[in-house]
Amino acid sequence: MAETTNPVPARDRESAADRRPEAVPEGWRNAGVSEADVATALGDLHRDGITARAGAFTAEWADRMREDIDTAFREALARPSGAVGRGPNRYYVEIHPEQMRGFVDLVTHPWVTAVCEAVLGPRYEIVELGFDVPLPGAVGQPWHRDFPMPEETRAHRRLTSLAFNLTAVDTEPDMGPFEIAPGTQWDHGESFEHGMFPPRDAYPRYQERAVRKHPRRGDVSARSALTVHRGTANHSARDRPVLVLGVDAPGAGNAERHDMAVTRGYRDALPALVRDHLPCPVVDELRPIVQKHTIEGLVMGEA
Repeated sequence: MAETTNPVPARDRESAADRRPEAVPEGWRNAGVSEADVATALGDLHRDGITARAGAFTAEWADRMREDIDTAFREALARPSGAVGRGPNRYYVEIHPEQMRGFVDLVTHPWVTAVCEAVLGPRYEIVELGFDVPLPGAVGQPWHRDFPMPEETRAHRRLTSLAFNLTAVDTEPDMGPFEIAPGTQWDHGESFEHGMFPPRDAYPRYQERAVRKHPRRGDVSARSALTVHRGTANHSARDRPVLVLGVDAPGAGNAERHDMAVTRGYRDALPALVRDHLPCPVVDELRPIVQKHTIEGLVMGEA
């Protein structure tokens, strides 16, 4: 695990008791999930590469998530390699589960667990927790996918990972909303630079398909990170932080790109539903994550 020499500051950790799962997930809203709901999500993911559950959590729960993101972001910016650039005025930061009070609420929400099981199988693995922050003045990103297409997807049209996104703000059109080209999760991408960046002469096709998303606090989406997408320019005076939860099918291999860990006491307090899907290292003391989830063209600031 990549570490720095100093532990996570106490002000950013809270006590073990504060971080233990709540007996009742007070943040849940709209939690009942039917077979039809799951079938709809599967259909969306197969057709468009993205699906969503509006109002899965309360706005108050999302506001608490925003507080934790803000705390972790300030700490990450204050140390070397704490945040990685995703283009001008745009950052990505990975965190440990203990840095987010609502982590258990999120990974045990019935819609989240049902979609994970339906797409990735009953032994799915939680491998990433982090957040993107497009600040005011963030420029538009190049169209991209987050990693090259796995052979299993190319050969069998099977999705082996999902990215769940939760906005920390009510997204307005001038805040640089997320833009996605539905259906492009199946593009083989032989001509993509690094397997992720389509050539610019392909941009008109993505622009024709492009859909901008304007989620509200409490909404959660699930997408294939292979679906070609980009962040648009933030013309507002506000930042637009978005939480990212990455989940893999067994053997997908994305855990190698991440350094998430949990302390022994925290893990022991987790419900089995979480422990069984959390294959990350167990440590005596958390160390801040040295960010390594870079994406070549975005780091160079291309737009």
